[in-house]
Amino acid sequence: MPATQLALDGTVPTSRARQRADDYETWVAKVRPALVKAAKADKPFMFWQILRDPRLPLAPDPAHDPGRLAATLHRDGITRTAGYGKTRDKSAVQRWRGTRALLEGRVA
Repeated sequence: MPATQLALDGTVPTSRARQRADDYETWVAKVRPALVKAAKADKPFMFWQILRDPRLPLAPDPAHDPGRLAATLHRDGITRTAGYGKTRDKSAVQRWRGTRALLEGRVA
């Protein structure tokens, strides 16, 4: 077991690296509330903008899980498309916003 350098106050420092979720269901349970909150703001957003929050875990399969969740939220009537935006590397991605049903409280 590697040695751990204690902080000056004697506590064990927490890792600053984001943790990867163990499975898809665990990841969804942690990130879905942040995405629903963004949808309720009724402003266009892109999933990558919300998911880059360092307090949220990384997806177990980052190439596929965010798209899978986006499709689920859209199918559940929580989000609707709102044009396109760009990623940090200038790739085109879907923008989203909350549906009227979400804003009126008919879906959660």
